[in-house]
Amino acid sequence: MIQEWRPSVGAWPEPDGVHFRVWAPEAEAVELVIEGGPEPVSMRKSRDGVFAATVARARPGTRYKYRIDGRGPFPDPASRFQPDGVHGPSEVIDPAAFAWTDAGWKGPDPDALAIYELHVGTFTPAGTFAAATEALPALADLGVTAVELMPLADFPGERGWGYDGVSLYAPARCYGRPDDLRRFVDAAHRLGLAVLVDAVYNHLGPDGNYLSCFSPYYFSTTHQTDWGTGPNFDGDHSTQVEDFFVENALHWVHEYHVDGFRLDATHAMMDEGERHVLDLLTDRVHEAGDHYGRRTLVIAEDERNLTTLVRPRGAGGFGMDGVWADDLHHQIRRAVAGDKDGYYADYTGSAQDIAETLRKGWFYCGQPSPRRRVPRGTDPAGIAPGRFVVCIQNHDQIGNRAFGERLNHQIDRAAYRAASALLLTAPQTPLLFMGQEWAASSPFLYFTDHHPELGALVTEGRRREFRHFPAFTDPIVRVRIPDPQAAATFLASKLNWGERDREPHAGMLRLYRDLLNLRRTEPALRAGGTHDARAAAEGAVLVRRTARPSGAGLLVVVALAPGAVVAVNEPGWAVVLTTEDDRYAQFPRRPAVTTDAAGTVVHFPCPAAVVFRTAPEQLEDGTNEH
Repeated sequence: MIQEWRPSVGAWPEPDGVHFRVWAPEAEAVELVIEGGPEPVSMRKSRDGVFAATVARARPGTRYKYRIDGRGPFPDPASRFQPDGVHGPSEVIDPAAFAWTDAGWKGPDPDALAIYELHVGTFTPAGTFAAATEALPALADLGVTAVELMPLADFPGERGWGYDGVSLYAPARCYGRPDDLRRFVDAAHRLGLAVLVDAVYNHLGPDGNYLSCFSPYYFSTTHQTDWGTGPNFDGDHSTQVEDFFVENALHWVHEYHVDGFRLDATHAMMDEGERHVLDLLTDRVHEAGDHYGRRTLVIAEDERNLTTLVRPRGAGGFGMDGVWADDLHHQIRRAVAGDKDGYYADYTGSAQDIAETLRKGWFYCGQPSPRRRVPRGTDPAGIAPGRFVVCIQNHDQIGNRAFGERLNHQIDRAAYRAASALLLTAPQTPLLFMGQEWAASSPFLYFTDHHPELGALVTEGRRREFRHFPAFTDPIVRVRIPDPQAAATFLASKLNWGERDREPHAGMLRLYRDLLNLRRTEPALRAGGTHDARAAAEGAVLVRRTARPSGAGLLVVVALAPGAVVAVNEPGWAVVLTTEDDRYAQFPRRPAVTTDAAGTVVHFPCPAAVVFRTAPEQLEDGTNEH
């Protein structure tokens, strides 16, 4: 693949030496400063503002910086590696030197996606690409089909979530070297796992961001985000800025063989130009995949419930492959944990509202939000359910809680099993957060490693942002919120892999494996069928999945509260599993299932899910579509 790819900026090894290119349109003179070299190398400026030089003595491993009109020197904005951190010299990397073994890989099947989100630094005790590679067989055995890595762009310090990345082309050196990431992707493909990267193109972090030293045009003069000034996607010289960010996405595809992206907070990627940068980026990423005969995916994280993102270009959309849809998470969390502060105030968690969210993909389709008091969302009619990425946990929904509590820390195991079954049998694309499959005991806290002055502001800001929540109005209580800057906060967030083989974690893991296997093998749970969902009783939801063209069906009855009684007024359904089976529950309280000629009645002594199967000939007329 790599032989056909030539980036427009950065340092690129060629037979005659290393070609260095950097965009600095307002600069009069740019010098290449090679570490340990003699004199700086003067670079030649082209009409498009790109300075270039070829250095015969440079080679992979050479370290360098750029001096701009006598200022600096600064690291390369398109550096492929920052071995000493984001403030240090850039290192020349030869991406063509890696020996790939994934020539037969065709990319992910979008109709069979089950995504596993992980943070490299806390996924394993070592917190490295190499250690994560060793854990990949466990994920393949679990039954997920794609691994989504939280942001990889290098950031200040030795630990962080990655959303303050500043060296966008350089994998975080605290996780390993670039070839360590390539080995991770290569191993994933051998196991049949796609690799998605969480890419942040709505802002850069505050420390180590040198883009403005090279050009005043990188950042917008009109658009502000919650994290500061956004990139300039629609002002003067915005074409070159768009190229920089789009080419960044392409470099992950070409140089690391990644299979696609989760784009962070696309609602904050503001662009009023003729063609939105999301449309352009999606098109170019798909093009890159098509060129190599591989499927590539672009998935948006967007709070607007906006169908434009995933509608085809011919229908006025951007043609993206998916969009995070958090409404289901919020409804389930309200139902099982009782959360009602903040955005949870917009959700009831009722069985009716959960069923509506499952039917449509998201709940808000243009109606007013009680909390915001303005209309939110668009009508998702006609959008395939697999385009909606749903979860009961992700990094935000855990880590943005004051104490990083996972859902399984706050509800009983029976309710957690039931919610898990609802997620994994839903028609939407499920996303798991690392450790969810065994109900991990570790929290996932917010952690950083900024310099002391900035770190103090981050700690203060983190605690202050909770002051509006009733539980944290007292400043003394807020002081107990873990300090993001403390190494202990990071270490507490690491998964404990030893517990996954012990009860009750092992039973939860068996449930996740079985449900993911069911999702993969059961015709009714595959894409292309029909689905329906309705409230079956107070706190109970009934989800029907029907295969096409066979008509084979699955019925999933989920009680998120104890005491529900659900009648299925159709004959012929047989139990496949319940989440209270001995295989999953250490102290099972199985639902009582009684069946006669008229149908089935399920009594739930505790929260649980029951999965039923029927053969096509056993379905009543009108219960499935052909």
